[in-house]
Amino acid sequence: MKTIKELIAAAVAAGPMDLAVAAAQEASVLEAVADAFAAGIAKPILVGDPGAIAAAAAGARDGKGVDISAFEIVPAQDMYAAAAKAVELVRTGRACALMKGILDTAPLLKAVLNKEAGVNAGRLASHVAVMEVPTYHKLLVVTDAAINIAPDLAGFVDIIGSAVAVARSLGIKTPKVAMLAAVEKVNADKMPCTATAALLTQMNRRGQIKNCIVDGPLALDNAVSAESARIKKIESEVAGDADILVAPDIEAGNILYKCLLDLAGAKGAGIVMGAAKPIVLTSRADTAETKLASIALASLTGRNAC
Repeated sequence: MKTIKELIAAAVAAGPMDLAVAAAQEASVLEAVADAFAAGIAKPILVGDPGAIAAAAAGARDGKGVDISAFEIVPAQDMYAAAAKAVELVRTGRACALMKGILDTAPLLKAVLNKEAGVNAGRLASHVAVMEVPTYHKLLVVTDAAINIAPDLAGFVDIIGSAVAVARSLGIKTPKVAMLAAVEKVNADKMPCTATAALLTQMNRRGQIKNCIVDGPLALDNAVSAESARIKKIESEVAGDADILVAPDIEAGNILYKCLLDLAGAKGAGIVMGAAKPIVLTSRADTAETKLASIALASLTGRNAC
């Protein structure tokens, strides 16, 4: 796949998937799931206050409203109960993915990662974005822009694993993973992330990180530009052709993600991986296409776990 449009088309072709929406009483969320339903991507299960959900649906699309008559509504008395119930629907197989409604991310992740009642898969949760960048020749997977502040070595192993799972759901059999830094040379004292990148590269070569090709440290230009790699005489299977960009920390990841969207004219989709099923976290500021693409991405990755 090279475009977000192709990603959405693949989800449409795969057929609708049950999607549990926690605290669904929010207009922009209902607009998103209604679009996904109309496209044949998702069958929403709305969890929350039924009266508030009906009111939000009526006020959606600038008062024009959205039709939710075909959606199942599961009552929940408050945000925490809604999170727990939505997670229960996923855990019991009623739904193959989870979507955040009008509640904070923290209580939702707490319900997801609950050892007794959640869908914790024993891996670190991380944000994975899929980006269509006008200046790049294929889709880019970018991680982690939203969850992990400063991952350690084990954390990066999980982050890479989640990004690889997403890339493989897009049809990329052996994704090329670039561990980003400011430079290509290891400087353990002043730039610890370069040493971490080198360790992860070696772990991949020894088979400890599977189903991908990892290389780093690589500066961004060398990860995405074959010409830059040629000029700097960098010999790498990943350089100039990366499928996945792994940021060294949340600041770099968040800046890269927003720079691509807001300055480079990229289109994107984003989900949280690491649990047994994917989680859709959309923002009211996201475009309708971004929201639809995010649900489509959860559909493609989530059905593999159902």
